[in-house]
Formats: sequence, C-alpha cells, structure tokens
Amino acid sequence: MVNYWPYKQGIYLNHKVAYLFAHIKQKFSRNLSNNTKDYLYTDILSNSIKHKLFSIVLVELEILVLDLVELNVSLQSLQILKDKIFYDLIQKVVAHFLIECSVDSSSIILIQSKKYAYLQVTLLEYKWLLENLLTYLIFGSMYINNYIFAFDQKYTPIKHVEILLENVMIQVSNLAVFMILENLKSLSNIITFLKKNKLCNRSYISIRSLASFRNNLFYQNLLYLYIIQPKYIYSNRYKVCLISNKGLVAKYIYAYRLEDFIQLSYLQLIIITLIELQDFIIPKCEKFLLVLVKLVLYIFINILGNGIMFFIRIIILGIDNLQK
Repeated sequence: MVNYWPYKQGIYLNHKVAYLFAHIKQKFSRNLSNNTKDYLYTDILSNSIKHKLFSIVLVELEILVLDLVELNVSLQSLQILKDKIFYDLIQKVVAHFLIECSVDSSSIILIQSKKYAYLQVTLLEYKWLLENLLTYLIFGSMYINNYIFAFDQKYTPIKHVEILLENVMIQVSNLAVFMILENLKSLSNIITFLKKNKLCNRSYISIRSLASFRNNLFYQNLLYLYIIQPKYIYSNRYKVCLISNKGLVAKYIYAYRLEDFIQLSYLQLIIITLIELQDFIIPKCEKFLLVLVKLVLYIFINILGNGIMFFIRIIILGIDNLQK
C-alpha cells in the first residue's frame, strides 16, 4: 500500500515531517560508504565523521524548516529568498561541523564563484536540491506543479519526499566539504587539517592519494557539467543519492526540466545537439554496418566456397591425368 504525503498545511503534515526526519536519522546506523560509482567530496571523511556531518545537516535542515514555519513564510517569499536560504544553510552546516570537530571556523568563507564546475552543477539543480523539498515540508504537496514529477500532486508518495530529503542531506554535506577544501586550497594545508583534526579517511592520508582524489573530482565535475548533466536534463531525469544497506547509492527519478534546459549554456546546448545527432545517426549506422557485414560475409563465403570447389576440381583433374 502506498502512503501519500499530506496535501496541505496542518497537524498531519507536521507529524509526517517529524516522522520523516526521525526515520532518516535511523538510517545513519547503516553503512555510509560510497557505492554510487562517482567520487563524492565526503569520501575524504572517515565513516564516523561522515555520520557526524550527515547528522549536522539533518539538524540544520530541521531547524530551517521550523524557522520558516514559525516566520510564516509564504511560497513567494521562499522562492525570492531561495539563494540566501541555500547559502545560509551551507554556512551554518560548515560552522556547526567545524565546531563539533573543535576547529576554528572563522577563516572559512563561502565560495560563490561560478568558475567552479561543481558549483555550477549544484546551482543549476538547486530547484531539485532544496526548493521542492522545502515546499513539501512546509506547505505540503499542494504547491508542487502537477507536471514536474511522474504523479499527481495529490498522490505524492511519502517515499518520494524521503528520497528528496536524503539527497539534499548528502549533497549539502558534499557542498560543505567542498567549501572547506577550497578554503584550505593547497594539498599540504588540506592533509594537515584532516590529519590534525582526525577527519580523514585512511585512503587519503598521503599527498599523492589526496591529489589523485581532487583531480578525479575536478574532471568528474567538468564531465558532469558539460556532458552528463545536459543529457539528464534533456532526458527529464534527475540523479539522487540515497542511503541503503549497501551504503550510498545513486538512483534516478523523473523530473520535468524545461526550466533547467532554458538555463543551459551555449556549449551545453551544443552537447545536447550532438547527443540528438548521435541518437539519430548511430542506429542508422548500425543498420548500415550490419547490412554491409552480411554482404561482405556473403561475398566472402561464396568466393571462398567457389574457390575451394574450383581447387578441388583441379586436384581431381590432376589426379585423373596422372592415372592416365
């Protein structure tokens, strides 16, 4: 039986929100290793520290929801203030995390420059990261457009909201680690910071392994920004990270992404055009090559068969001549 998310504000919605946060907290006891096949910034943290960071993000999200409800923020105000809400959340998560780890957070500055591929990806997907989630948690499913997801707003599965919350928690955690690493800048500063504060995953305790990790993230972010993300947008797909028994896993949900499509850069649109050409040309080429291969095989088999028969006849004639 499918349980649906509350349609509008009220006590029932408040109870569901409280239950959802409690349910997500219980999942932290599971394995938090990365099984998404992608590099995540949180990979650099040990499992216990990752658990602490996820808990902090969830607490800050809960406080954010309570504050917005208490302030009686309207949907229009939420949409206007969305960028500020997003950056404030990241700032609070970073500060809270560093305080919990007994680290001075005064030198950490939020990076907003769009020169970072990771930030460009995140900002383009903000609507799916936080805006829709806050709408569900504060107002219910009433204000979610019917065409955005693969179901009617009145029949939004609770599991769907749970997926969005888990994904936001993991992505905000990644952003927090990204901000910290970019503030530290040099590899020597990063590894000193991680080892001194006992935050580091054992896989990244050397400068070489850390350099490899950052390089892999850099190229992954570029690939995602210019190839993978445009493809997802074009296909109306959104990738989410979730907590499972196997650790962190990646899944895909349907999301109508016309607004994201409009915001794509010229280069990203070129990539989409190439994808479209690929979808059109490759099947045609495959059919042509298949026919060509069959034709070549047919000719080859016939020539080879006739050649063998001709060769056998020559041998037989030669034997007959020798006998005469």
